[in-house]
Amino acid sequence: MNLPTEARLIELPRRARADGEVIVAEAAAEVPFRIERMFALAAPAGAKRGRHAHRLCSQFMICVSGAVDVVCEDGSKKNTFALNRRNQALLVPPGLWNTVEFRQNESVLIVLCDRVYEAHDYIRDYAEFLSYRESIRV
Repeated sequence: MNLPTEARLIELPRRARADGEVIVAEAAAEVPFRIERMFALAAPAGAKRGRHAHRLCSQFMICVSGAVDVVCEDGSKKNTFALNRRNQALLVPPGLWNTVEFRQNESVLIVLCDRVYEAHDYIRDYAEFLSYRESIRV
């Protein structure tokens, strides 16, 4: 499956009723990969998480409570995506540096991944990331 090379927002189906709502993210429908791992991040307002890139792992991010900004960089341009609605997700393909900035206290970000945790997949040094991006340019 070919994934995009740039991060993009995805609207998730929302089923609202008088007694609440259901928001759906299914593999092969809204999530463009088989889900191998899920984790949740929670942090106070002002906290920054992420600050890394992946060589192989794709991520699908959903802010289920509160608000976060996700800053994605490819080494030459930077895009900021505001996640502040439960039915909006962000697809972050491999090869992008991402930083999650928590905008409200007790915000919760759910992240679905197409790979299990692999320490060697992470690029945690920004200079190394820039070298990596240069090496994969066509």
